[in-house]
Amino acid sequence: MPPSSVAPAATGTPLFSWLTERSAGVLLHPTSLPGEQGIGTFDGAVDRFLDFLKEAGLRTWQICPLGPTGYGDSPYQCFSAFAGNPYLIDLHALCRHGLLPQEALGPLLFLNSDRVDFGALYSLKWPLLAKAYERFSKGRITLPYGDFDAFKVQHAEWLVPYATFRAFKDHYNGKPWWDWPDETRSYPASQKSTLRKTLAAKIDAHAFYQYLFFGQWARVRASAAKRGISIVGDIPIFVALDSADVWAAPHLFEIDEKTSRPLAVAGVPPDYFSADGQLWGNPLYRWSVHAGDGYAWWLQRLRASFALHDVVRIDHFRAFDEYWRIPYPAATAKVGAWMPGPGLEFFRIVRQTFPDARIIAEDLGDLTPTVVRLREQTGLPGMTILQFAFGGDSKNLYLPHNLTANSVVYPGTHDNDTTLGWYATASEKERDHARRYLRVSGEELGWDFIRAGYQSVSRLTVFPFQDLLSLDSKARLNTPGRAEGNWQWRYRAPQLDRLSGSTATYLRSLGELYGR
Repeated sequence: MPPSSVAPAATGTPLFSWLTERSAGVLLHPTSLPGEQGIGTFDGAVDRFLDFLKEAGLRTWQICPLGPTGYGDSPYQCFSAFAGNPYLIDLHALCRHGLLPQEALGPLLFLNSDRVDFGALYSLKWPLLAKAYERFSKGRITLPYGDFDAFKVQHAEWLVPYATFRAFKDHYNGKPWWDWPDETRSYPASQKSTLRKTLAAKIDAHAFYQYLFFGQWARVRASAAKRGISIVGDIPIFVALDSADVWAAPHLFEIDEKTSRPLAVAGVPPDYFSADGQLWGNPLYRWSVHAGDGYAWWLQRLRASFALHDVVRIDHFRAFDEYWRIPYPAATAKVGAWMPGPGLEFFRIVRQTFPDARIIAEDLGDLTPTVVRLREQTGLPGMTILQFAFGGDSKNLYLPHNLTANSVVYPGTHDNDTTLGWYATASEKERDHARRYLRVSGEELGWDFIRAGYQSVSRLTVFPFQDLLSLDSKARLNTPGRAEGNWQWRYRAPQLDRLSGSTATYLRSLGELYGR
């Protein structure tokens, strides 16, 4: 949605200034990769995708959060802000390394290749991962991912609480941590629980899955770097209530000590697009506590993110300036109050700790002057969405002639419809404005938006892979506010093959023409 107001330019030297070159890239979450494992994984499909990016002169691959997903399957509601999603582990690699017999993967062949069936995947993949751990625990198998014990020591600060949390959650049949018995309802209490000893092997197994994830992701990172491709990762500003993060350190969040339930939750108030606002339900930070220890948890989180990605996009940047606090419980987001976030001081500490940090600020939505001022003071590039540009007047900040160089321009993000889907459902006023502005017929608007991104002054343009394939709403990845049916879309290998050659050559020529 377009910002409603603009602040005067901030004065002083920005804290960060990293986006200095023009380039282009593609937005594609790894779960959307093709293959025969029921979901995209870190297998050879990644390398073929990266080969295409290099062939097309695209130097950026943007992804959604890589964390372990739960109910709803959203990568923005994960069981941990630090752990990886075991669903992304390539099982064929485990077969090659002797952890699984190849025939064990047979049932996965019957899963849908066009969409992720998370229910079926849950039933099939976890037992296979458990078998792989059982085989590994018997010894005499060396994996190319380094020493497992060393991995556990290196990541112990978050890995031990996370693995314990997942093992307990399995034991309690998936119940949220606040419904567990008193002896395990908090991480400190769980240290004395006999259940921890009983589940020692299960805890170690979850640590092993993280070892596999990080080992395979390291291969993907190396494969991208070899081709000159940077990976833009993504972290939600808030964490899930039912997560290892909140369970292990409730004092960092607005959690009632007696009930273990939140005192207030996150969301956004009603606006033109939503009469009830958006009730996200994430626990809010006790920012005074974070400030008291120098934002240690946040620095740990950012350090982990920078280790996984070349660039990190932080979702909902506005909350660093002010956030909508909704008292718990609440039926909608109508009742709430704006509260001050940590502001510029937080980013000063980030700058001191990570002087070379490359961060993108997701600054979409109703931007107040103070939010714009904070972004300009930090120097972080913001985001612009072409689908939000049309239907108004020439002052709309998302129109290409109003963009700034220090920004990232998208036709749409993971939360938007595909561009063809948007155009099919947009008002005639929006459609007419887009055609007249871009001087096109509208017959291939997905490509018109891609070309507009290349032409724009924004130093980075990123377009969803669905738009490259000229797909309609059936390929939409996520519809905010819809509880089910999201995060399922996948492409098939032949679709990528058809882009190689002439399409890749055309994209490369656009990059040469517009200095990307």
